[in-house]
Amino acid sequence: MLTAARPVAAAVAGLLLAGVCATPALADTPPASPAPVAVPTGLYGKGDPTYDGVWRQSLAVLALAAEEVVPAESAVGWLTGQQCADGGWPSFRADTATPCDPATEDSNATAVAVQALVQLGGHQDAAGKGVQWLKDHQNADGSWAYNPGAPGDANSTGLAVNALVATGADPAGVAKSGKSAYDGLAAFQLGCAAAADQRGAFAYQPGPDGALAANTLASAQAALAAAGGRLPVAAGSGTGPSPKPLDCPAGSTAATVPHADAAEAVSTYLSAQLTAGGGHLVQSTPGATPGPDFTATSWAVLGLVRAGHPEQAAPAAQWLRDNGYPWAAQGKDGTDAAAAATLLLMARAAALDPYNFAGHNLVQLLIDAGPAPVSVPAATKAPATVVPDADTGISTGWLIGVGLLIGIGGGLLLSLSRRRGARRLGPHHVPEQPEPAAEHPAAHRPAAVAEAKPAAEAATEAKPAAEATPDAKPAASDADTRPGGDAGGDADGGTDSAAGPGEGKGDEPK
Repeated sequence: MLTAARPVAAAVAGLLLAGVCATPALADTPPASPAPVAVPTGLYGKGDPTYDGVWRQSLAVLALAAEEVVPAESAVGWLTGQQCADGGWPSFRADTATPCDPATEDSNATAVAVQALVQLGGHQDAAGKGVQWLKDHQNADGSWAYNPGAPGDANSTGLAVNALVATGADPAGVAKSGKSAYDGLAAFQLGCAAAADQRGAFAYQPGPDGALAANTLASAQAALAAAGGRLPVAAGSGTGPSPKPLDCPAGSTAATVPHADAAEAVSTYLSAQLTAGGGHLVQSTPGATPGPDFTATSWAVLGLVRAGHPEQAAPAAQWLRDNGYPWAAQGKDGTDAAAAATLLLMARAAALDPYNFAGHNLVQLLIDAGPAPVSVPAATKAPATVVPDADTGISTGWLIGVGLLIGIGGGLLLSLSRRRGARRLGPHHVPEQPEPAAEHPAAHRPAAVAEAKPAAEAATEAKPAAEATPDAKPAASDADTRPGGDAGGDADGGTDSAAGPGEGKGDEPK
């Protein structure tokens, strides 16, 4: 599954069914968690990279490249340096001088690394070797597993299809034992035999009895592959037809969905789930309180836009715009690079402004999570990123703006009041207790306001200091404001939904 908190997700595979963050699919029997390792130079994010290093790096590089940011050579070099001699990528390897263990190579990491290198350009050899590794490790039923030799799953199969499309390979022609990549994906999709409200959904894997159970994260991540897509997803037109429900004649017991109908069927399911959730998908970890699934919702937007349904994706994109920033900016170790990249890719597909994402700069947030890039578009300089206050939800930038308005408004009102007084008392009237020049309200006003003083006001300020009353008191401060906003986005260890830990990658529903 795709979760940003890969270490936790890998250690507790069962929790991955919730898929609340932005990392990849996990192995069925994860090893015991080793001691955290130091974050390598060139890597995005500050968390332990053991389980998601390649995943988050690939997403970050891919998302930034799509926004015309040229990543640092150290960032790209770290990613290519993780590749194994046989073409695959592991989740992470601390010592690249030691040969990879083939059993621990990661199809999810390999799939997103290939897409990142294709987006960067100039890495055809490495990307080609990665795709060949995927072809070599396709299961006999056409699917892919998180690690070679394990049963396949919808999330890993979908990611492999995305990588094939990115390199120009036709998934229909990539087959093992007569089963194509699309056949492998179809094995996880619920057909007419399922309940009407579950038709078109994807299961993560079949149950022990072979039955398929709808899973929102698996459905969201497989949807992009069902639509023949890859990362990044180009923005949609903004309008389009509603998804076409699966055509199930009375009495139909078809268990699978033809590939030609796969994208429409899963789009129908996802649209209904998003509507039922109030604009977002819901995680459903056994024993846990249901909550928003930011990863699944982001991938649902990507799949719906690619399938030609941007109008159905728009409410989810807006919900993420309004609620998703803390998920990315306030991870356990600061900015969650995988979550930030996922939001950035979603914003691009939904035609949202990533430089003004509900007042935040997603591009800058992700840039600040890694090494300084070679070059950036001028647009990355504005607006500044502001992290909401964890207690009140009111940003410091908002408070500063209010303070400035109060100061300017107060200065204008005081100026108008003095002008009226000057007209009533005559041009030569002098107040008995003028304020000291250093504390004059004009000092708190913009230059344009201070310069527009009437003659009577100028005469008042020109009164000799000797005539001033000794006990005159200085004016009070116009407003009490806090210092400026945060540009790095590394807030306290917020949680995935601003209420629970984030995840993000993708195997057990990724």
